[in-house]
Amino acid sequence: MGAGHGHRLHFHGHSAVHRLPAQCKLLALVLFVLCVVATPRTAYWAYALDAAALGVCIAASRVPVGYLAKRMLIELPFVVFALLLPFIALGDRTVVLGVEVSAEGLEAGLSLLAKATLGVVGGLLLAATTEPRDLLAGLEGRLPRQLIQIMAMMVRYLDVTSDQMRRMRIARESRGFVARNPRHWPVLAQGAGALFVRSYERGERVHLAMVSRGYVGQLPGLVHDEATTREWVTSLALPTTAAVAAVAGWWLR
Repeated sequence: MGAGHGHRLHFHGHSAVHRLPAQCKLLALVLFVLCVVATPRTAYWAYALDAAALGVCIAASRVPVGYLAKRMLIELPFVVFALLLPFIALGDRTVVLGVEVSAEGLEAGLSLLAKATLGVVGGLLLAATTEPRDLLAGLEGRLPRQLIQIMAMMVRYLDVTSDQMRRMRIARESRGFVARNPRHWPVLAQGAGALFVRSYERGERVHLAMVSRGYVGQLPGLVHDEATTREWVTSLALPTTAAVAAVAGWWLR
């Protein structure tokens, strides 16, 4: 992939979490999310235990909490849906702060909010402590090579496309256009179409340049460090805690 390319979610650091191999952190995140999803929705103490374990990882990573909090806007749709559930769900009614809501919807909303928050924070922590190139290297040999190549090219040229979109926005605004209402959507749609065409043409030119330099359908392999037993054990501490909490939640239900 050439020189490494950072991304806006990454927080530069040299903590123990940063140094863990990407494949260890990827597996840990997947298992952690699965265990959180498998936790009974009324076992709120289990969610608190998962949050505490995740908090220990954040502290070990030395990533500021505010840095992660600013990037949690991606969870907004889940928050809105979780807040609506108590009002739109059916079933027995209960009163909370003087407002009558569905008891089952309230439980489902709180569970959805807890699980979504834990998953989003875990994903943000992975992104903050792992470079995109390291993530791809960690997936090397575990996913089809062609898929890894597509992902590698996407990561490499994502900033290029984003910069092209920024220049198009500046060009529109320099001509006095600012989207304020739905009547301006056709102009934005035309801009999106133009961006797609330019990106497609750029991809064709890049492919021709690669072929002229000897590309035969396979990029050089990404180099990744082999994880030691200690690193695997360390990375699996988080999902193990979540698994124990989920099993205990079902046992004590």
